[in-house]
Amino acid sequence: MAKAKLKLVFTTLQHKNIINVIVLFLLLFNNLCFCAHWDHAVDLDNDYRLLWSITNNQDITFEVQARTLGYVGLGFSKDGTIYGADVVVGWVDQGQVHFQDRHVKKHGDGEPVVDPSQDYVLLLGYENATHTVLRFKRKLDTCDVAYDIPITNDTMRLIYMYHDNEPRAGSIGPGSLPSPAEAFKQSRPLFLTQRVNQVPIRLDSRTQILELRNTDVELPIADDTLHWCKMFKLTDINRKHHLIRYEPVFESTASVPYLNHVILYECQGSSPELEIMSRENGRPCYLADRPLLTCNSIVAAWTRGSEGFTFPDEAGYPLDSNQARFYLMETHYSNIQVDLSEVDVNAKPMVDNSGMKIYFTTNLRKHDAGVLSVGMDPNWRHIIPPGQERVVSEGHCVEECTQSAFPRPGINIFAVMMRTHQIGRQVKLRQIRHRDELLPIAYDKNADSNYQEYRRLSTPVRVLPGDRLIAECVYDSSTRKAITLGGMTTREETCIVLTLYFPRQKELTTCHSLPSLPTVLHSLGINELVAGSNPVRIASPAELAGMTLETRLISYDWKDNFDSFQYVTRRGSFKPLCWSAKNTLIRGTENIDSYAPNITKTWKPQLTCSFQQRGNNHNFYNNRNHYVTESETNVDISLMDDEDDITNNIIEGAARSKVSRSSATESMGLSGVNSLYYISFSSHT
Repeated sequence: MAKAKLKLVFTTLQHKNIINVIVLFLLLFNNLCFCAHWDHAVDLDNDYRLLWSITNNQDITFEVQARTLGYVGLGFSKDGTIYGADVVVGWVDQGQVHFQDRHVKKHGDGEPVVDPSQDYVLLLGYENATHTVLRFKRKLDTCDVAYDIPITNDTMRLIYMYHDNEPRAGSIGPGSLPSPAEAFKQSRPLFLTQRVNQVPIRLDSRTQILELRNTDVELPIADDTLHWCKMFKLTDINRKHHLIRYEPVFESTASVPYLNHVILYECQGSSPELEIMSRENGRPCYLADRPLLTCNSIVAAWTRGSEGFTFPDEAGYPLDSNQARFYLMETHYSNIQVDLSEVDVNAKPMVDNSGMKIYFTTNLRKHDAGVLSVGMDPNWRHIIPPGQERVVSEGHCVEECTQSAFPRPGINIFAVMMRTHQIGRQVKLRQIRHRDELLPIAYDKNADSNYQEYRRLSTPVRVLPGDRLIAECVYDSSTRKAITLGGMTTREETCIVLTLYFPRQKELTTCHSLPSLPTVLHSLGINELVAGSNPVRIASPAELAGMTLETRLISYDWKDNFDSFQYVTRRGSFKPLCWSAKNTLIRGTENIDSYAPNITKTWKPQLTCSFQQRGNNHNFYNNRNHYVTESETNVDISLMDDEDDITNNIIEGAARSKVSRSSATESMGLSGVNSLYYISFSSHT
C-alpha cells in the first residue's frame, strides 16, 4: 500500500514537471515567436515582411515572414542586381530548418552558392499553414571580405526571394535551389541603420488632421516635367500648434510614378498676391512675369520613395494662423519611368489630385523645429562634364551666414535628407569649424535617386555660429555624351541636403552657393567675354574669339581638360546665397565672394576589416558612416593655396537658366523617430 502511494506521488510529480516544462517551453516559444520587439518593419511586397533591430552597435537581427512553404532568402547588393550579392537562404522541411549563408557570383548564372564562411546565425525557424518564418543575426561587418557586404549608413540595396518549392533533403550543391531566377523578386533601396518609422500615430482630442490636395492638375506628357504651385489659406489654426506628422496622399496608383516631390512652404505676410493665389486651383511655379513670393520656409516635404515623416517627441514644426496663414504647396511631376515609344501625344492628359496629409496638435513639444537647406543653387553654372566616373560638386553654407543667423548656443541637427537627381552617387554633409573639419554630419556612399528619405541621426549634431556646412555630391556621368547642368528638372542635376533641426530660427532658411561667373569662365579656358553680345560670345583668348559660350560648353574637350576644370570649380570663387524666410538675402552677405576653406585638420575615416587585411586592430564602429557617432582622430593635411580671383564683366544668363528665386530647393522629403514595433505574426496574414 505504501509502495503504491509512493508510486502515485512520484507519478504525480513527474506529471507536474512535464506540465511545467511544457508550459515553460510554450511561454518561451510564445515570447520568441509572437512577442518580439522590433525597431523597424517593412513589407517588401504583400507576401514578404522584413523586421530588424540593431544591438550593441555591432549586431543586426532580422526576421523574415514570407507567405510560402518553400524556401526564402534575403540579400544585399551593391548595385541592385543579384550578381555579386550577399544572400542568406533558408527553408523548413518536415520540422527541420535548413539555413545557409550564400552569395551570387559576379559573373555567374545567378544561383546563390554556399559561402565557405558561414557568418549568419540562425535563431529561429518554423512554418505554419501559410508562412515560413526565419529569424537570424549577423555582424554589421562580418569581415568576410570575399562574399559578404557590410551594413552601413549608406543606402542599402535589399534583394529578397521566395519560392513555392524547396530543395530536396537539404541539398546545397549547385542547381539545388528550384528556379532561383523566379524566386528573386526585385531590389529595394532602404536605410537599415538610420531609418525612421512611420508608426501608427495615437490620435486624441487635441490632434487634428488636414489634407492639402491639388485640384485636377494635368500631368505632363512623355518625359516633360511640371512644377505646380497651389496656395492654401489656413485661418482656423488660431493658436500655436505643432505639426507632428505628415504623409503623402495619392489620388491613385496611376499618378504615383509622376510624383517626384511635394513640398509645403510657409509664406510670410499677407500680400494681395498670396490672397489671389489662395483662391485659384494653382499655377506653374516658375513664371518670369510673376512677382517673387515670400514663401521660403520649408514646413514639410515628401520625395519619391518616402513614407512621410513623424517628428520626434521633443520637437514639432510650429503652426499658428496669427503668425502665418498662407502656405504654398509645390508638386514636382516628372514621369522618369515612361517608355517614349508607347506615348500617345494625342491622348487626353491624366489629371491628378494628390497632395499631403498633415497632423498637428495643441500638445506642444519642447522645441520648435525648422528646416535648413544646404547645397548648390539650381543653376546652369553648376556644370557636370560628360564621360566621367567621378565629378565632385560642392555647395557651401558659409561662416558669415551661420554667424549672422544662428543663436549663440547653435542649432541641433537631428535628421537629414540628401538629394541628387539621376547620376548622383554619393552625398556628404561636411562641417568645418575654424580650420578643422569635424566628422561628417551625414554621408551616403551609395545614394539612390529613387529613395531619398530623411534619416535620423543617432545623436543630434550641434552646429555653432561661424561653422561652415558643405554639401558635397559625387556624380557618375560616364554614360552621358553631353554636359549636365544644374536645374530643377530630373534631366538636370542638383546637390541639396535638407537638415531638420531645433531650435527654429527664421533668419536663414536656404543656405546655398553658386560658382561665380569668373570661375565658370576660367574652368572653360575663357579669359573674357564680349560685353553686351547676344548670343554671348568669347573675346579672348584669341583662339576662341568669336565663339559663342554655348558652343564652347558643347564642344569643350572634357576628356583632356577635366582635371583642370575640377580644380578650378572647387578652388575658385563662388557666390554665397543666404536666404531668409522672407526670400531676401541676409543683410551683409549680398556682395561677398567666398572660396573653399583652407583646412589644416581633416576627418579621415577608419578603415574596417572589409577594406583592409585582417588582423589590424582598428575599431570599425567609430565612424558615423558605420552607425555610431563618435569622434575620430584628426589628420594633418596641407591644401593648395586659394585660386587667384578672376575679374570679368558679370553676364547672367550666358547659358540657359530655368530657375527663378521663388524656390531655391529642388529636393525634399522627411523622415521621423526611432520607435519600437510590437509585431504579432498572427496579424500579418
